[in-house]
Amino acid sequence: MNQAVAAKPAGAGPFSVFERMVAWRYLRSKRKETVISVIASISFLGIMLGVATLIVVMAVMNGFRAELLTRILGVNGHLVVTATDTPLEDYAAVADRINGVAGVKYAIPLVEGQVLAQGNVGAGSGALVRGIRGDDLGKVTLVANNIRQGSIVGFDQGEGVVIGKRMAENMGLVLGDSIRLISPDGDVTPMGTTPRAKAYPITGIFEVGMSEYDSSIVFMPLNEAQLYFNSEGKVGSIEIYVDNPDNVDALKPKVEEAAQRPIFLTDWRERNQTFFSALQVERNVMFMILTLIVLVAALNIISGLIMLVKDKGHDIAILRTMGATRGAVMRIFLMTGAAIGMTGTLAGVLLGVVICLNVERIRQFFSWLSGTVLFNPELYFLSQLPAKMDMSETISVVLMALVLSFLATLFPAWRAATLDPVEALRYE
Repeated sequence: MNQAVAAKPAGAGPFSVFERMVAWRYLRSKRKETVISVIASISFLGIMLGVATLIVVMAVMNGFRAELLTRILGVNGHLVVTATDTPLEDYAAVADRINGVAGVKYAIPLVEGQVLAQGNVGAGSGALVRGIRGDDLGKVTLVANNIRQGSIVGFDQGEGVVIGKRMAENMGLVLGDSIRLISPDGDVTPMGTTPRAKAYPITGIFEVGMSEYDSSIVFMPLNEAQLYFNSEGKVGSIEIYVDNPDNVDALKPKVEEAAQRPIFLTDWRERNQTFFSALQVERNVMFMILTLIVLVAALNIISGLIMLVKDKGHDIAILRTMGATRGAVMRIFLMTGAAIGMTGTLAGVLLGVVICLNVERIRQFFSWLSGTVLFNPELYFLSQLPAKMDMSETISVVLMALVLSFLATLFPAWRAATLDPVEALRYE
């Protein structure tokens, strides 16, 4: 009972100093192990670039979605009220009642219509006229805070309109010029409906950073829009801006109750469902495709370790004859391969973060280097390249890379552990 238990030799346990020392030694190349070193370096670079690419692409796509969502919901309402039975002639009272609903920031009556806009140059282009009250235009902060020329002060008192910067550039218009608007729904005459055309002075030019809006929207005083579109005393819709756009379902019953009249409600998800669904599908497909880069790098780890096991067969046999267990040999090669995967993943995360933080500068540099416009706002809606990293997404990428790297080391490590020392020494 009083027998002393034999103490375990220091450094002999799993993942001991001895095993770590041997694994580190195998990571360093000698002159005759150049090929193995090159394969290990390629594996490291592959994992680093794969992880960095995944992080950057996912961040850019997240940035796209966030920026587009901010701009789309900054100009358009989160909920849209339209009449079902009678026209919205009581729009002011309905808007006031909806403004009192908890969670609603403001409700804005609108008159909208498609027109042909003509300026000083070009044949003209289609435009969306939005008739809005001056106070309400001030509440649309994405527009009100981005007036580049002119002002929206006294917007209701005149007949002036506010247009986007890109529209002004395309039509050769500046502050104080007049823009000619032509609507197919004009006056009814015995000869039929005649188009209505009228010129309006430009009192303000805005730039929200989304080319589709900057080139197509014209803000007009509500009373003037009612006259222009033959909608005296009524509006076409009431747009509602809420505190939490993702919580619009909970607000719908409250808004319907506050309206105190038959209405039809649509939310921003229904109006932009195709667009954001396409973004989500593209994002998921890109994730799967780019994961293949990490997978290929992990396969390189397999080939590198198999060559290392074959090259170190004599060393493994000597370790086994000196008392090293199969488990110890397997752990040595697991650590060797895992070190490549872990350092490659860490380097990839650092590289990805650096690129995400400087993505717009990088875009500008390559635009200058190539002499072309990369990321044309005419095609991509936004004026600059956005990147928004998501912590949970980044962690998922890191875990995926580490798991693939670990799985890649299992077969070579098992092969090293099952190597017969007698056979290995016989042919030396």
